Amino acid sequence: MRFLQIDLETYSSVDLLKSGVHRYVEAPDFEILLFGYAYGDDPVTVVDLTAFEDIPDNVLRDLGDPAVTKTAFNAAFERTCLAKHLGQPMPPEQWQCTSVWALTLGLPGNLGGVAEVLQLDATKDTKGKALIKYFSVPCKPTKVNGGRTRNLPHHAPDKWADYISYNRQDVVVEREVRRKLERFPVPAHEWALWALDQRINDRGVRLDPELIRQAIACDEQYETRLVQEARELTGLDNPNSLPQIKAWLAERGLETPDGLSKEYMPVLLDAAPDDETRRMLELRQEMSKTSVDKYNAMTRTICVDDRARGLLQFCGANRTWRWAGRLIQVQNLPQNKIADLALARDLLRAGEFELLELLYGAPPFVLSQLIRTAFVPSEGRRFIVSDFSAIEARVIAWLADEHWVLDVFRGHGKIYEATAAQMFGVPLETIVKGHKNYELRARGKVAVLACGYQGGENALAAMDSKKEIDPAEYPRLVRQWRDANPNIRKLWYAAEAAAVEAVRTKSTVKLKHGVQYRYAGGMLFADLPSGRSLAYVNPRLKPDPNFDKEGLVFDGMDQVKKKWMSHRTYGGRLVENLVQAIARDCLAESLMRLDQKGFDVVMHVHDEVVLDEPIDGREVAYVTEIMSRPIEWAPGLPLDAAGFETSFYCKD
Repeated sequence: MRFLQIDLETYSSVDLLKSGVHRYVEAPDFEILLFGYAYGDDPVTVVDLTAFEDIPDNVLRDLGDPAVTKTAFNAAFERTCLAKHLGQPMPPEQWQCTSVWALTLGLPGNLGGVAEVLQLDATKDTKGKALIKYFSVPCKPTKVNGGRTRNLPHHAPDKWADYISYNRQDVVVEREVRRKLERFPVPAHEWALWALDQRINDRGVRLDPELIRQAIACDEQYETRLVQEARELTGLDNPNSLPQIKAWLAERGLETPDGLSKEYMPVLLDAAPDDETRRMLELRQEMSKTSVDKYNAMTRTICVDDRARGLLQFCGANRTWRWAGRLIQVQNLPQNKIADLALARDLLRAGEFELLELLYGAPPFVLSQLIRTAFVPSEGRRFIVSDFSAIEARVIAWLADEHWVLDVFRGHGKIYEATAAQMFGVPLETIVKGHKNYELRARGKVAVLACGYQGGENALAAMDSKKEIDPAEYPRLVRQWRDANPNIRKLWYAAEAAAVEAVRTKSTVKLKHGVQYRYAGGMLFADLPSGRSLAYVNPRLKPDPNFDKEGLVFDGMDQVKKKWMSHRTYGGRLVENLVQAIARDCLAESLMRLDQKGFDVVMHVHDEVVLDEPIDGREVAYVTEIMSRPIEWAPGLPLDAAGFETSFYCKD
């Protein structure tokens, strides 16, 4: 296989991080500045397109030759930029992404971070960030720079020479990363899935620009109204100013030493000495609510054809390889629960803000409810939305051979009722509305959602969002759930014991259903039934301070702190990784099947797919049947899907 390693330096007035590469290349001033490349072990060549150098003919031919594998770190960027520059498709089947490859091994997703963790001799040039800022993004006009809004090579020849060196070094480092990773190949079926992911991201999903525009206008009008009322109430010039409002509250006898964050608001509202003070606190609460962040993200991302692209990151959650959201963050959209969503949507599009508020409540709440509806099908088409039913509960029962749970899923499927019946020893048929035992369903539901990954009282409290259960019951519920699911409980300890044994003996330890823990090349792998493996970097055993035993520790990215650091794990967390990874593979199987049947997938969110289908096209039942089909590598796993069709995206 011939490899062509590529790295580009580009310019565009559109913010790449905020708007995404597809919107970035649409800017009239977009251009490729430097084209760095290397074949195999050949020296790196940098083509300076600003100096009217040409990409060699053989390279241009190879960019379209399926026999030559093009590779780049974050290949989606290079693919999209070259497609725009050359005016020809860059089929993802001909590319490999080294960033994705690194993510599959639990490594950082940025080139500098990967090079550092892999301890490469070749390291990323640290000048890069400053050079990118100087040449690849607009600059502020000043007297010193003559009022220009862009820096060109002739403005700083020495810096430009450094930029060429930086581009060359990036190709060197990316090639060294790829070489280092070659001992841990990505399965061919996963590269095929990545290619499908790229096609889904290139296709994008249509947005409703009028709805987005009116949502932002509605929010601005409401905020102006709130500020005006607050100004009249307090006499303050800027009632959004924290020092000003705190001083005003203090004058009225309400001290706020901890500030005005939302967690303190209930206490402050109770302590308000009069109605005016209480109203001002309520206004402060309303003014602090953000309801248009995603609408603004849509405005930044939307392309000239009203589509948003590049919304999904393959292997973005690299512990399990699940997808992550980008730009608009479709993986964490608010749920819609208001009645008659279509009417609310129509009122917003028509600019009927007063009527909208009268019928549905305060604009921040309503706008949040309508975010999903900004995603719409292509002209003359409809959405089919279909998702797996209780996929994680099914997978964990299958992995653990918890047969009574599997029987429920093969039968009536009422897992919350069945769990409550099992936990409390009551007949299933009594857990129905109108019977005194129906209240047990809530306990069963919370227990199913909270306890599967060795969760205890804190997990129950987090899942009991409606506070339907007395906290004093939590310890008993945990015990009852574990007693009702002994095989799942055994799976936690079996997974931890297998992982620890694999690290201790540098060997392979098998579990059931094709899962095994395998130590190789200084890594711990969890081999999955689908044929891929989860990776834990630098695994080691350390005494667990909370328990009298050795615990498993590995290195990885902290998703909150965004730092490379050590992590301690345990049986429940290992099982969670396995279950979520296998559930992801079930979704991947459905995506491939649906694509092979000619469906246009425009988006997928967790365990749900969104298809753009002609009005007179195939039925919902056909889609759910495809998703419910058995999977060859998971014999006995009972899958089920439910779906609906809609003229805008929403939850059924």
